[in-house]
Amino acid sequence: MSDRTTALLALRPVVAAELPDVPTATVGDFLHRTLRPVLKLQNDVLLLLVADFVREHHIPFARAGAAERERLIAELLTRNVKLRYTIIGIISGLFTADETAFYRQHRAELNRRLLELATQRVQSQAAAVAEQLALANSDE
Repeated sequence: MSDRTTALLALRPVVAAELPDVPTATVGDFLHRTLRPVLKLQNDVLLLLVADFVREHHIPFARAGAAERERLIAELLTRNVKLRYTIIGIISGLFTADETAFYRQHRAELNRRLLELATQRVQSQAAAVAEQLALANSDE
């Protein structure tokens, strides 16, 4: 294993999942072995990134209720191509060489799953996004 691979794997939090002891063989395995831990690792960056996009696009997030915030997040992550590719980049940039090779073979399916997981993660933490917006507005 290369030094980069060892370092990347050491950074990742453990995500509870029942996985066979075989290497990543399917997209589902990749989702559990790679995407979920990397998303968890990058959680704070993901929330800050979404908060920045909400602020830059003047989305009325602070005044919205919980259901409306979830809808706004889903819409933003569905329609904003720049944000989508930025999220894909902050996640895929932490793949090992072997994971990157697998990702390249299944890019479309993995991007879809990655963005679904990211959307769910941000929606479940909409209050944290609102806090980041409040902090950013108080700094200005």
